[in-house]
Amino acid sequence: MVEKKSPVAAETGPVGVRRGRSNRRSEQTIANILMVTENIVLKSGAERISILDVCREAGISRGTFYRYFASQDELLDAFARHKREQFHVTLAEAVQPYQDPDERFDALIRYLDHYLEHGRARRLLVAAPEYALGFFRRIFHDSVVRFQDVLGSVFDAWEVRFGVKVDRELVCELLIRYVLSEQLVPGDADRKTLPRRIGRMVEALATGAPPRARR
Repeated sequence: MVEKKSPVAAETGPVGVRRGRSNRRSEQTIANILMVTENIVLKSGAERISILDVCREAGISRGTFYRYFASQDELLDAFARHKREQFHVTLAEAVQPYQDPDERFDALIRYLDHYLEHGRARRLLVAAPEYALGFFRRIFHDSVVRFQDVLGSVFDAWEVRFGVKVDRELVCELLIRYVLSEQLVPGDADRKTLPRRIGRMVEALATGAPPRARR
């Protein structure tokens, strides 16, 4: 006699597969919507973005759009969160291979330089200034906290080296303000020297010695 499977047992496997595929499709659809949103905002500005344009560019129906976002404002909020998290994740990945404090700080400098050279934040500021300034305000305090986490071992080494307590929040705030100021008033081609000078400034403040000459 052939044993009958219970309804639950019979459905568990296929349902699990369907759910996994559905989740992957959902993630891909959301990623595509956010990518299209960025392209439209950079081209036309945040004020002129429309759900119809997003659906057309993403190749989806309005029903599919509303499955993930309730409104245009919710889409723009999600886009801002996505860009903020993308910045912090790629920063952590850039410094993660380096355990030596000096190499880790240098890796952060290289990341900031690459971001300023190839990132789209300045284009966003030109295309959608009000939205961009709001994004900068939202990312600022979170970035100060994230930078403290990323540079924790660097600050530990500095404190041992200099024999004083480093104001970690202040140093990270200076780094973030440097990045934001570059969006508004780009510096010269040698802009990467400024973060290095911040490191030397910390040393000077800690030891009471004058900052070393620029290299």
